[in-house]
Order: sequence, then C-alpha cells, then structure tokens
Amino acid sequence: MADSATHSGSASSPLRHATPAAWVAQALADLPAFLNDHAHLERKAASNALELINRWPFPVEVGGSGSTHAGADRWMRMLASIARDEAVHLTQVLRLLTARGGHFERAHANPYAAALRAEVRRGQGLSELVDRLLVSALIEARSGERFRLLAEHAEEAELRRFYGALVASEEGHYRAFLDLARLLPGVREPIETRWDQLLDAEAGIIADMPPGPAMHSGHSA
Repeated sequence: MADSATHSGSASSPLRHATPAAWVAQALADLPAFLNDHAHLERKAASNALELINRWPFPVEVGGSGSTHAGADRWMRMLASIARDEAVHLTQVLRLLTARGGHFERAHANPYAAALRAEVRRGQGLSELVDRLLVSALIEARSGERFRLLAEHAEEAELRRFYGALVASEEGHYRAFLDLARLLPGVREPIETRWDQLLDAEAGIIADMPPGPAMHSGHSA
C-alpha cells in the first residue's frame, strides 16, 4: 500500500502520492498547451456526469430511505449539478486560453484518466457503477490538489485567483461522487475497501505519468 503520509493539498486530501510544488513551473512552461488540456478535462468531466445520468438514470434507490422516486431525483440532481459546474469551468478556461493566444484543439488524450478507467470492472453491473463513481472522485480529488498548487505557486496573479476559486468546487465534486457511491444499496463489498484499492492504483498511475504541460502530467524528479 502507498504511504498515506504522502497526502498533499488540504488536510482532508485522500491522495497517496503528493505532487511537489515544482510541478507548477513544469506544467506552465507552455501555458496555451496547459490551458487547452485543462479545457478538455472540464469538457470531459461535464460529459462524464451526463453519461452517468444517461446510462444510469434510475440505477437503484439511492440511500435506501424514502421513495424510489426521491432517491432517483437526488441522484439526477447531484449529477446534473456537477455537469453544470464543469460546463461553467470550461467557459472560464476557454476565456483564459483565448486571451493568451491559444485555441481549443480538437484532438486530446489523457493517459492518466485512461489508466484509471482501465481499473473499472466493466460489465459487472453495480460494481461497474461503483468503480465509475470512485474513479470520478479520484480525478476530482487530484485536480483539486493541483488547483491548490497552482493557486499557491503560479506566477500570474490571475491564474492564482482563478485556480484558488476552483479548489472548493473540485473538493465538493470528489465528495459528491464518493457520497453517491456510498449511498448505493445492494453493493456486496464495502465501498471503503474498493476506495482503498483505487487510491493505491491512482498513486502508482500518477507517479508513472510523463512530465509536461498538462493537468495530470507526471513531474521531474
């Protein structure tokens, strides 16, 4: 298991591999490329929440209390709220990108997210949904950790303000995805057991990413 003492960011961060402050300078070495990457991440985050609604609009009664209708309504509202937030963030990042002479490129790859999603137990019913929610929580937690570093160490005051404003949102999203997973009845294994496994997997994945101007890049030694 990864050393839990390597948590970074806020005291409540669950992450088991801490990003060093030196990552900020490396990531912002090509600011248009970095902002383009960030814009794509916001687009994909909004799409992910909407995809969960589309594929599981009425997965199970969430929380096991009240009516089935009330549980499904809470499920839909939480995911729709996340999708709305991410769409707003996308608009904000695109504004920063355009102001710095960049443009939104069509092609984009995120090997970090792809590696995490490879951990999902596809085709296994409720276990797949649990994994999708926990992987989403991990991506939001990692993004929040790095937004905090950008807010603390970026040279541009505008970037420090912008990323500082995003920290609370990402931390809220990570907790929302965790809450949704924990509220699913009928899950055979404890959610905390799977969360612990995926935290270890994420620590290894992010440590193995190559360095570069990207939100989820690795970092030089």
